[in-house]
Amino acid sequence: MATEPRLTADFWVRAYLARLGLADIPAYVTHRGDAVAGAVLVKCATLDGRARTFQRSFDLMTGNRAWVSLSEGAEPEVDALIARQRARDPDLWVVEIESRDGRTLLDEPGLSD
Repeated sequence: MATEPRLTADFWVRAYLARLGLADIPAYVTHRGDAVAGAVLVKCATLDGRARTFQRSFDLMTGNRAWVSLSEGAEPEVDALIARQRARDPDLWVVEIESRDGRTLLDEPGLSD
C-alpha cells in the first residue's frame, strides 16, 4: 500500500509562518521540535490574558486531518499545558501567534494537509 508523502514539520512550520506574515499576524516559534516528524502545537494569544492551543488531529473514520482545540483559557494555564506536552514529547514544535481577534488561519485550505 503506497502512502501519500507528507511535508516535514520544519517545512510546514516555515510555510505557516510565511502565510501568517502575509496576513500581518505576528507569530514565532517558541520551541523547535524534530525537523522531519515532530508534531506541531499552535498557541494563539489574544493579548487579553487568554489563549487557545490547537493540535492537528487525524480522523480514523474519514482519513481527514483537521486542527482541533486542545485547550483554551487563561494564558498561564495554556502555557502550563504546553510545558507538560513538551515534557512528554521533546520532538514537539510550538508556534505562538499574537492575534487580538483569534485569527490563526488554520481553517484555511492547505493547512490541514
